[in-house]
Amino acid sequence: MAAAAIVGTPLTATAATASQSGAAATRVLSASTRFFTPPPAEGSAAQALQLAEQGDLTDAAGIARMEATPQAVWFTGGTPAQVRAQVRQTMDEAALEHAVPILVAYDIPGRDCSEYSAGGAADEAAYQAWISAFAAGIGGGKAVVVVEPDALGNLPSDCAVYGTAAYPFTDQDRIAEVSDAVTALEQDPGTDVYLDGTNSHWQSVGTISTRLLEAGVQNAQGFFLNVSNYQTDTASTTYGTWVSDCIAMATDPANWAYGKEADCASQYYPATVDDPSTWALTTAWYQQNMGGAVASTHFVVDTSRNGQGPNSMQVYAAAPYNQPASVVSTLFAGNWCNPTDAGLGVRPTANTGIALLDAYLWIKTPGQSDGQCDAAGGVRAWDYTAYTQPGWPTTSADQSVFDPLWGVDDPAAGAWFPQQALQLVQKANQSVS
Repeated sequence: MAAAAIVGTPLTATAATASQSGAAATRVLSASTRFFTPPPAEGSAAQALQLAEQGDLTDAAGIARMEATPQAVWFTGGTPAQVRAQVRQTMDEAALEHAVPILVAYDIPGRDCSEYSAGGAADEAAYQAWISAFAAGIGGGKAVVVVEPDALGNLPSDCAVYGTAAYPFTDQDRIAEVSDAVTALEQDPGTDVYLDGTNSHWQSVGTISTRLLEAGVQNAQGFFLNVSNYQTDTASTTYGTWVSDCIAMATDPANWAYGKEADCASQYYPATVDDPSTWALTTAWYQQNMGGAVASTHFVVDTSRNGQGPNSMQVYAAAPYNQPASVVSTLFAGNWCNPTDAGLGVRPTANTGIALLDAYLWIKTPGQSDGQCDAAGGVRAWDYTAYTQPGWPTTSADQSVFDPLWGVDDPAAGAWFPQQALQLVQKANQSVS
């Protein structure tokens, strides 16, 4: 899933004209919520067994504990009948654990700009049928549903293939599809629905607030942050609070910013996104401009792989790598894609101690690849004359699909990545026991 740093342009509709049909959902996860632990990801058990056979019992146990931690179940396609049965099976398994499942709906048409995680339903009608079946699978049970990661962060017009014959999707279709999902899923009073709020190093506060409002966030529980990314909890919580503040201002008729969410302060201004010492400037802006508006839009944060925060990639500028500034800049821009030195983050819990933050969740399955991160995909660059190793490719064609950070050709998106899984356990910011 793509997650580049983009300050996108909002759609033409504003909060004032966004649909307000239906009351805003106000359910909040209980602090004592017990989340569902699905069966281990494919490839994890084999890695744990191999480590144990090699005598590395510590890491084998770490992989096992990671897989024994509650995390999301992803649904990425199939017919309506198939997805209904799959969701129903997960609901039944969760009921046996007396736990609440975290379900990810990931079948939006034109998914991921037809890049690493390409796929999705054929069109809006097909998606309506699919998401309605997804909702039917939940039935009257209790579930947290993460609706379409990247769907609002990467609108069709944000995609390089937008407007081509191979990519006939529009922003209006996308907003309607996400809104359809909210309508279908909110029919179950036990379903907590969260929409794509991107992450603190991606869409600006005003841009994502506009998109969330247009997609019906006021009829859902709120939005999710940091899915498949590595931003810190502090950055995510601050960003999420700003988004909620912006939504409150833009939907309060008494506030000067009513219908003007594009004018909200963000991580880009007056703050500087990569300088945390400046973020207080944006927080102060909201304190000065909220007036009587009260933030009430909740959010959740994916902590599955953010234990060490984003990788600055500066290590590659120094010996022995000696990579030039242009290479390091490209590596940093692609640090969402299988970065090195990542670790597991805070274990899933709804006991956050922060009023608007409903839960820390493991949404992205830790240990699974973000995609084939390489120069061909634009997220890697490397000067092989400055640093190489025996066995590394020597032709430009082979180098273009090679990941020099890991020294391998990365697995496809969603496939098990043993090297990364091991590092997540070894660099976890807290015990996963």
